[in-house]
Amino acid sequence: MKNMLRTLVAAWAMLLLAGVATAETITIATVSNGDMIRMQELAVEFTAENPDIELEWVTLEEGILRQRVTTDIATNSGRFDIVTIGSYEAPIWAMRGWLLPLSDMPKEYDVDDLIPSIKESLSYKGVLYAAPFYGESSFTMYRTDLIEAVGLAMPDEPTWDFIRKAAAAIAEKNPEVHGICLRGKPGWGENVALITAMANSYGARWFDEEWHPQFDSAAWSGAINDYVKLLQDFGQPDPTSTGYTEALALFQAGKCGIWIDATVAASAVSDPQTSRVADHVGFAKAPDRGLGKRSNWLWTWALGVSAASEHQEAAKTFVAWATSKKYAQRVAERDGWLNVPPGTRVSLYNNPEYLQVAPFAQMVLAAIETANPGDPTVDKVPYTGIQYVAIPEFPAMATAVGERFAKSLEGEISTAEALENAQWVTEKVIERARFILDD
Repeated sequence: MKNMLRTLVAAWAMLLLAGVATAETITIATVSNGDMIRMQELAVEFTAENPDIELEWVTLEEGILRQRVTTDIATNSGRFDIVTIGSYEAPIWAMRGWLLPLSDMPKEYDVDDLIPSIKESLSYKGVLYAAPFYGESSFTMYRTDLIEAVGLAMPDEPTWDFIRKAAAAIAEKNPEVHGICLRGKPGWGENVALITAMANSYGARWFDEEWHPQFDSAAWSGAINDYVKLLQDFGQPDPTSTGYTEALALFQAGKCGIWIDATVAASAVSDPQTSRVADHVGFAKAPDRGLGKRSNWLWTWALGVSAASEHQEAAKTFVAWATSKKYAQRVAERDGWLNVPPGTRVSLYNNPEYLQVAPFAQMVLAAIETANPGDPTVDKVPYTGIQYVAIPEFPAMATAVGERFAKSLEGEISTAEALENAQWVTEKVIERARFILDD
């Protein structure tokens, strides 16, 4: 009897060891924002449904994430199985063979439900290479109570001149509130994103149709001067330390009269559990200069599978789960429809439960649908991208430009010198670059 018991115990132990041996661990590199943290919390349900897949998380600040993920993908190391990337990286990395195509997503995933412009931004030659977790454009958020108190009414389509007028009035009447909060932290995904989108509306562009840098133009001078003066006169203190996350916290705390930034912030500033001013938030389109282009960009944080991953099928299984309609439903059940990742699926904007709690929903959808990366500027350009230029050299080039813009904002150099520096950097990069214009 004892021998039989020992045999059964040994057999059971072997089965357990076999189960452990066959479990796959996939490593996910993601950005440290609220939506991604929620995904990590809910992922325990994924592992319960998929006991043969274990998850390892690497959660990083946006700038560091981009550096680590780019290095890992470019060197083909396979350290990360799933990478959190955006509209800029997806088509370029797909062209280079760094990402696994997602052309065989499960039928219930419903690829056709993805918002067309979001889907296109993550595709290369018509094939999806990253699945959108949330999508965004940009628009104007403001304190309705403060705007009313200074005797103004925010237009649905504000101009940059009106924004300055309103910021000045709010700051004068409310010394404890910053008239406006804007990104000032240097980085191609931080101050450069906002400034480039703003500059587009002023008639500026990074390059003309012959790839000649255009920072010596009057349009760029007007845009950067207005940006710097707006923040220096009415903005938050120490603006070069303020990125998206810091500006969101300021607005939620009631410290900003106006904030122009990503539409994904709408739920966070409207939720009374996270925002002190939830009952006094209004929304308007991104500002313009009357030239036919607004300052609204197009972006999506998405999940892609590294072509170097040794666990590709397991990685695709997780990507399909985390970006599915079922996942959105689960978020709604746990945290309410207001917290469902926005901007990726048409069905969300036809959902009466979501529309009831998200009065900003249709404005967000309109901003996403009208943002056109293929035609981002007043004058024609040879590149795509609204708040970025979709060429491989852009991150390094824009990082240098962003640093100069930040120094100008701090008063260390003039705006004229910042633009001269930007012109020099982009000229040098283009001289050395070898672009593949026809795939």
